[in-house]
Amino acid sequence: MTQNMVEIRWHGRGGQGTKTACLLLADAAFAAGKYVQGFPEYGPERMGAPITAYNRISDAVCTVHSNIYQPDYVVVVDESLLHTVDVTAGLKPEGAIVINSPKAPKALQPLLKGYAGRTYTIDARRISEAHLGGNFPNTPMLAAVVQVSKVLEVERFLADMTESFQHKFSTKPQVIKGNMNCLTESLKEVRAE
Repeated sequence: MTQNMVEIRWHGRGGQGTKTACLLLADAAFAAGKYVQGFPEYGPERMGAPITAYNRISDAVCTVHSNIYQPDYVVVVDESLLHTVDVTAGLKPEGAIVINSPKAPKALQPLLKGYAGRTYTIDARRISEAHLGGNFPNTPMLAAVVQVSKVLEVERFLADMTESFQHKFSTKPQVIKGNMNCLTESLKEVRAE
């Protein structure tokens, strides 16, 4: 295992931007000089079907090329998956889980199959509806995992995301502003147990 490697597993549903958030995190980590992997697990995905994506972020070249079975962090983009997917499978006790939910972390503990590590929640729906006019949970969840994992320096992350959004949405300044507002608010709104 590579020193200083952080492994993150994402759980979401097709159409929620889980894969996009995973790849944005990889881009930001790469821009910060890290070695990265960001990839989805492909299967018969369709809109609304459960999907999984993965990030490896390291200070050294990563030679592991498999799915992540013992993640440091798990991101749950859709709270309903807690009822159907074992999102805590292999999650390291010293790691953490970040869940998109308006509920307090303690309220979700019974759904985590005995996981006793750190649990965080963020109301990504409320934040994205306030700033983007719709339920786009991937941007708030991206900021939440950066805040919880400390895998990237926050100011550098925000600068890299500004550049990324300006490139992606060059003709839509309102989308750039909305996404940046989502990120900024989400960094402050992550709730711990």
